[in-house]
Amino acid sequence: MKVTEVRAIPLAIPLAKSTPSSPWAAGLARQILVRVTTDAGLVGWGECFAYGATLAVCDVVDSALAPLVVGQDPGQIEQLVDRMHRTLMIWGRRGLAMMAVSGVELALWDLAGKARGVPVYQLVGGLCQSRARVYASLLRFETPTQVAQAVSAALVLGYTAVKLHQVDVDSVAAAREAAGADVEIMLDTNCPWTVEEAIRVGRRLERYELRWLEEPVWPPEDYAGLARVRQAVRIPIACGENEATVFAFRDIVRAGATDIVQPSITKVGGLLEMKKIATVAAAANVTFVPHSFYFGPGLAATIHVVASTPGVPYVEMPPGHLVTPLLAEPIRCNGGVVTVPERPGLGADPDPDVLTRYPFGREGAKPFILT
Repeated sequence: MKVTEVRAIPLAIPLAKSTPSSPWAAGLARQILVRVTTDAGLVGWGECFAYGATLAVCDVVDSALAPLVVGQDPGQIEQLVDRMHRTLMIWGRRGLAMMAVSGVELALWDLAGKARGVPVYQLVGGLCQSRARVYASLLRFETPTQVAQAVSAALVLGYTAVKLHQVDVDSVAAAREAAGADVEIMLDTNCPWTVEEAIRVGRRLERYELRWLEEPVWPPEDYAGLARVRQAVRIPIACGENEATVFAFRDIVRAGATDIVQPSITKVGGLLEMKKIATVAAAANVTFVPHSFYFGPGLAATIHVVASTPGVPYVEMPPGHLVTPLLAEPIRCNGGVVTVPERPGLGADPDPDVLTRYPFGREGAKPFILT
């Protein structure tokens, strides 16, 4: 079997409107699928991170990576991934290029499972858990009252753990009051503070019994600064969703910067890299909790990693829905848990109608910026 085409497909499926509204909602309406076709008629589907420079990532897939993979045996995943990494060495060890590599790699794993008639988790370690606990990863909201409303709505849906994306103590207080003492609350601040600011705010947050404080320091690669925050604050520290390759996570662990590592399968280099990071984390007794705020093959691949890796406590999921499901068989959680897909491959083929109804092109493109 040989690869005949590799193509990035940019989409713009908006989030369904919900209450309360969020300033992040419009920017999240971006998706990139990667389609890998073969001369045997099998098609593999992957997903790249898409919220920022969507078309730039697509160009890396189409212009830089496709020529490396077309004509090759898709089952030689390790070899093809190594070839992509080496070719992109000068400008692609993290960021846009590694997001592109991630999407192609996931599509190759989808093909591998389909070719063998088994779900991907069977190819990367076998089944450790068939159902995984989910936490609701909320958007950012403008007021503490809206945060409390969003937390209450997540609890109605059956979630028993909720992650906020706020940067103020009052919002965390409102979330804790709405959730009660038994619901776990995480806080992702998206790198807003200096080390000193993070320590000061972190100490004010201690009373709210957060499960973790995520990415409190700018820049995110200041591992020594994160280690200082971790030593000074009585809240577990989490980080890593914006990093790529196992080498970055090795350095995070060596620096004593975190209690929880959070690689994102659509940014870090794909499924192989995720499994390597899980091993590094296990060897250092650091908790492995992947980042996965996605609706397509990226979420499905994350679930396969969690299913095949011992001791992963959560799967991250957005609590809302797209206006139209991206997948022909959407991934749903029920009662705060998600069931691992049993279909061959990733089990995350898109709805063909969506590909034609929600294309995303250069005209009218606007970047998504975290604020």
